[in-house]
Amino acid sequence: MTFPDFKTQKEVPAEPGVDVQQLPLSIRDLTVAYHRKPVIWDIDLSIEPGRLVGIVGPNGAGKSTLIKACLDLIPRSSGEILYYGQPYAKERRRVGYVPQRESVDWDFPVSALDVVAMGTYGQLGWFRRVNKRCKALAMHALERVGLADYAHRQISQLSGGQQQRTFLARALVQDADIYFMDEPFAAVDAATERAIVDLLKELQGRGKTVLVVHHDLATVPQYFDWTVLLNLRLVASGPTDEVFTQENLRRTYGGKLTLLAQAADEVERSR
Repeated sequence: MTFPDFKTQKEVPAEPGVDVQQLPLSIRDLTVAYHRKPVIWDIDLSIEPGRLVGIVGPNGAGKSTLIKACLDLIPRSSGEILYYGQPYAKERRRVGYVPQRESVDWDFPVSALDVVAMGTYGQLGWFRRVNKRCKALAMHALERVGLADYAHRQISQLSGGQQQRTFLARALVQDADIYFMDEPFAAVDAATERAIVDLLKELQGRGKTVLVVHHDLATVPQYFDWTVLLNLRLVASGPTDEVFTQENLRRTYGGKLTLLAQAADEVERSR
């Protein structure tokens, strides 16, 4: 069993005056293993309210695994995950999730409006029918992401970018306090990417906390004010302008980062 050859950087502590019990997300000693092989190992991470967080690392680093473990979608070998001082089961209504588009069965016979309305289930309860108010909220969310004209279209008939916007609209309807988004920028057009960025900024402006698995290193300084660098272990976590450095990128990607020089130039230009 081998691990990346680096020492984990000590995490930047929470700002003075922040009640640790009220942190949107607090992770301690998290390990997830498949067939006894750790996928993420010994993760300690705290995220403060209102942060827009980019989770960055090479393929296979455990970024999606981290999110799924936080949502109890996969079992963890050890560790504790708390939302506002409570386990996920007690705070699930405050937690939103936008999965990878490729993980969804888009052939399921529902409309875009139906998918977005699912975001109201936490308010309704699972065994109550979606009412007019919820459908109105869903339609308003579709309007906000530019898909009002596609509300009654089957999701299989939407383009990739439109499908992604549909999931973002569902997140808006849920009105969570903390969101996890797994590669929302993957394989979308420029217009959809701008719409996603605008939505992320809007959520942050409303005091929401958002964690995003992200691959494009060049845009990290533009999109996120907090960065988590991950490669099985936590390499660094903190304000983007402090932890998104050439040295930390080398420690995260090692020899696998073929565009390291270009990414480093972007880091320097963003300062």
